[in-house]
Amino acid sequence: MSVETTPEQADINNKNITQLIYGLYAASLIVGITWLVAIILNYVKRDDVVNTVYESHFRWQIRTFWFGLLWGVVGFILVFAFGIGLIVWGVSGIWYIYRIVKGWLRLTEGKPMYVA
Repeated sequence: MSVETTPEQADINNKNITQLIYGLYAASLIVGITWLVAIILNYVKRDDVVNTVYESHFRWQIRTFWFGLLWGVVGFILVFAFGIGLIVWGVSGIWYIYRIVKGWLRLTEGKPMYVA
């Protein structure tokens, strides 16, 4: 027996999963493994949010993950190469927090993200 999901219920589900993912990214500042759970959910649920306001949030979240990872690796290399990796990590940490807060606020307002 198949249960049909109404458009309203689909919208609620999409908003809830998007909020959960923002929460997992925020929690990763304390419990790092949630970062991986969040990106996996982004890719698993991405097709569900196509052509919705949440699609832009998923792009925002995915880009936050990959650029955060990139800057984490660059910082790691620079710690050993030139000793300035801590500065890179600090700046990227602030940038990461900004991306989570900005995205979550716009989601709460029901607005799409401008992917940058």
